[in-house]
Amino acid sequence: MDRRVIVDTDTAGDDTQALVLALASERLTVEAVTVVAGNVEFEYEVENAKYTLSVLDREDVPVYEGARSPLLKEWDHADHVHGEGGLGGDLFADTGIDSADGHAADAIVEHARDAPGELSLLCIGPLTNVALALAREPELPDLLDEVVVMGGAVGCLGNDTPAAEYNFWVDPDAAKRVVRDLDVTLVDWGLVLRDAFLGADDIARLEGVDTPRADFFETISTAPRQFTRETTGEDGLTLPDSLAAACLIAPELIEEQARYHVDVDEREGLTRGYSLVDVNGVLDEPPNATVVESVDADRFTELFLATLSGESPESAL
Repeated sequence: MDRRVIVDTDTAGDDTQALVLALASERLTVEAVTVVAGNVEFEYEVENAKYTLSVLDREDVPVYEGARSPLLKEWDHADHVHGEGGLGGDLFADTGIDSADGHAADAIVEHARDAPGELSLLCIGPLTNVALALAREPELPDLLDEVVVMGGAVGCLGNDTPAAEYNFWVDPDAAKRVVRDLDVTLVDWGLVLRDAFLGADDIARLEGVDTPRADFFETISTAPRQFTRETTGEDGLTLPDSLAAACLIAPELIEEQARYHVDVDEREGLTRGYSLVDVNGVLDEPPNATVVESVDADRFTELFLATLSGESPESAL
C-alpha cells in the first residue's frame, strides 16, 4: 500500500513527530507539507517543518505557506506548551530552505485535481487551509481519498478551554466547514488521553538510542513534558498528532470506531470550538464523520519508539 498524502500542520513539538512518522512510513508518500497558523508564530512553524524534513533527509518535499490567521477570529499561540519557537524553547531552526511557490490551499487543490481519489490529507493543525481549499474547489470532497483530522474533544474536557480542543478552538469556523463538507476521520483529544500518553518508562527506553530522530524528540519533548508535570502531576507527554498519523499509516491499530453526526460550535463565547458528537442520535441527523474511539495503545507506543530508533513505523506492526 502506497498512499499519497499532504500533511497540513501548525508545526510545533508533536506535529514534528507526526511528520517524522509520515515521512518514515513505507505506506505513505508525503507529497507536500502545508503550514497553517496555530501553535506558534507562523515563521517558526514554517522553519520547524523544514527542519523536520532535514532530520529525515527529505528536503525534496515542498513546504507551502498557508493561512497566517484563522478565517475570522483572533487566537493565542501555545508557546507555553511547546516552548518558545515550538521546538522546546532551545532550538530555533534556520534551514535556508526555500518555501514552495503558491498558497497552501491552492497546493491542496492542485494535488487533488492531479490525482483524483488518490490523495489523503493528514490534518494536525487548525483547519483554515483546508476550509480555504474547499472554497476554491467545491468538488474537493470527491477528489480526496481519506481526511484524518486531529481535533475536537469527544465526551471530555478540552485541552484549551473546558469546552474545546485547541485546533478546533483556534478556527472553529474552518472546523465547522470541513466537518460539514468532508467525510473526515476524527482523532480527538479524549482518545489521545486514553491511548496516546507516552510515560516516563516509555521515554526511558530511548536513552542510549543514538539516532537523529531520537535526539530531535528529546529536544522537542522537554517543554511539553514539563507542562504535563505542572498541569497534571504526571511525567510524560501526550502525542495527539502522532496518533493521527499512526491511524493513517496503520489503520489496523484502530480497535473501535463509529459513524456519528458531528458539528462544531463556531460562535464566540464559552463554547467556541465545542465539538458536538451525537453519540445517541438524538438530533436525527445522518452520520457525517468517523470517530476513532479506541486504538491499541501498546502497539502505538511500539510503533512510535521504533520510528525514533530509525526504523519504519510498520516495523513494529
